[in-house]
Amino acid sequence: MRQALLLLADSRLPAGAHAHSGGVAPAVDAGLVDHDLTLVTDFLRGRLHTAGLLAAAIAARACHLAGTHVPEPAPVGAAAVWAELDGEVDARTPAPEQRKVSRAQGRALLRVARGAFPHPGYAALGTHPHHPIALGVAVHAAGGTPPEAASLAVAAAISGPASAAVRLLGLDPLALTAAHAALAPMADAVVADATRYADQPSDALPAPSAPLLDLLAQAHARSEVRLFAS
Repeated sequence: MRQALLLLADSRLPAGAHAHSGGVAPAVDAGLVDHDLTLVTDFLRGRLHTAGLLAAAIAARACHLAGTHVPEPAPVGAAAVWAELDGEVDARTPAPEQRKVSRAQGRALLRVARGAFPHPGYAALGTHPHHPIALGVAVHAAGGTPPEAASLAVAAAISGPASAAVRLLGLDPLALTAAHAALAPMADAVVADATRYADQPSDALPAPSAPLLDLLAQAHARSEVRLFAS
């Protein structure tokens, strides 16, 4: 993988990923995830097949579009293509708090990407794009491909929650890393599945349902004490 893409995948990238738990924090608060490593692994597996698959498909689609629809010189209908993708992501993110978080993370990533990997495609995204859309365009700007965009999205979908679980529960990081590694073949399969949507119409994107993640996000937003923003 290109070094530029490894930079985008680095948890030290100043895009605020460390402030988000991917739903682990409210799951811990609700007693759905505890010190049992099996429960944490099950949570990661479920997230992989729902939020992970969706984010990967969106990132792959955005990466593909970034190579064919840029604002200057703009092909006819370019703005409509990006607006359609944004709307499809909104439609697949029913929880208001999830949409808010996605756009906040997208804005943060966009700020970093503009400086690190300049590209005219960012201009079409507005100021608060959904995170996987911003990721897909950033991957393209860094010389990456739709499969690589999907791979980074899948990695983020489970590495962030895994890291948060260590911080929240004091889990053995070696044991959790081993459990995370065991999910790698499954994650690769999700990447392959997501990548096939790259050149499909945006309304053909998958729509996996994760109502528990939606409910947890809304509950977390009302929490008085929060270590993580989401």
